Amino acid sequence: MTKGMVITAEALGFIFVEVGMTQLELARDGVISPQMELVAQHEGVEAEFIQQGVAGGTIVIPANTNHTGLVPRGIGQGLKTKVNANIGTSSDFGNVDTEREKLRVAIDSGADAVMDLSTGGDISAIRRAIIASSSLPIGTVPIYQAGIEAIARHGAIVKMTVDELFAVIEEQARDGVDFITVHCGVTQSAIACLKQQGRVTDVVSRGGAFLIGWMLHNERENPLYEYYDRLLELARQFDVTLSLGDGMRPGSLADATDRAQVEELLTAGELVNRAHQAGVQVMVEGPGHLPLNQVETNVRLEKAICKNAPFYVLGPLVTDVGAGYDHITGAIGGAIAAAAGTDFLCYVTPAEHLSLPDPEDVRQGVIASRIAAHAGDIVKGVKGASEWDREMSVARKRLDWEEQARLALDPERSRQVHHRHASAGAACSMCGEFCAMELVGEYLGVSMPRSGF
Repeated sequence: MTKGMVITAEALGFIFVEVGMTQLELARDGVISPQMELVAQHEGVEAEFIQQGVAGGTIVIPANTNHTGLVPRGIGQGLKTKVNANIGTSSDFGNVDTEREKLRVAIDSGADAVMDLSTGGDISAIRRAIIASSSLPIGTVPIYQAGIEAIARHGAIVKMTVDELFAVIEEQARDGVDFITVHCGVTQSAIACLKQQGRVTDVVSRGGAFLIGWMLHNERENPLYEYYDRLLELARQFDVTLSLGDGMRPGSLADATDRAQVEELLTAGELVNRAHQAGVQVMVEGPGHLPLNQVETNVRLEKAICKNAPFYVLGPLVTDVGAGYDHITGAIGGAIAAAAGTDFLCYVTPAEHLSLPDPEDVRQGVIASRIAAHAGDIVKGVKGASEWDREMSVARKRLDWEEQARLALDPERSRQVHHRHASAGAACSMCGEFCAMELVGEYLGVSMPRSGF
């Protein structure tokens, strides 16, 4: 151990009590931290593999030194594709209780991380309650709170000061936020590309819109880009992982992979290098809305430009007309993205584009994205992915319904559907006495031990 690091063990695993180094700096020094050990156990890989990935910037472990009770997750190359669930209030609805319930549902449904995107109510109190209640990594978008506080303080987002923005970032870091979305690549150059492009849906990123309005009104560069070193200092102090936001992401298929989007990505590549030089963990966010034939292209672009930094995508949604079912359109794009090398899927719920999601929307969004992530993991050859499917197939052959439920992504749903219509035999009510596997098993003289619930 170096630089006076002190480590202790707690019931939920290991946490830092005092630390002077980030996970990236520790890994570069050849140290396997307790967080790396826990991630290795979760992934079923050697701890040295995690340490080397973190050291090379291809794996991040969002683990704020102030987030007690955290069970860390690794995100990146060679690991299971992770799923994030967005929760949070709006100016119209929500409070601490509604968001705690969404958090509970997200955890129970198997999410790997949760982002609090609250824009209504007591934002700080809601965030602190979520962090205190969560063993999962928590992310935020600090510009939301900074912009809303600027409205309360000055009457307009565009009157926000640079110091006020960084005060919010520091507050959230001190609270224990593990990763933050920061739209550092929304530069004056990117805005120029946006103006020249002529988009159908312009900008759909709320954080991007806040910053663009501020930049145009004040005729200044993006403070998150101009003062990036200041941001890096804060991130390093608390080991907050930076998630370089995609403020220019396309909000429609018509705008996919255009000049504004690519210009922001090029800037992200520069900022990834600077973060690594400062010892700060970093990942990169991506689109958005993409036609099927552009999904893999976007993954390859990010990986090439950003030196294989972990890639975090919203969906992506592969059609614009799936309103009410966008968890499905997002899962289709997410599966292709995961198979192509995407590391982190931000779920999309059925409520996307229509309303604030409720707990049931959260559940459906998490499950849909978990299916997409797992489908991608099979293609990527992630340890245990194909084996899981084979176990399910064996259970189906045996007509072992309890084992099928146990192996299902959503065991409770599996049991509910199986019990919906009673069957007189061992097979389910889809085929009843004409179950193909049961019949062929009898023809071939294959013994098939069976069990019901």
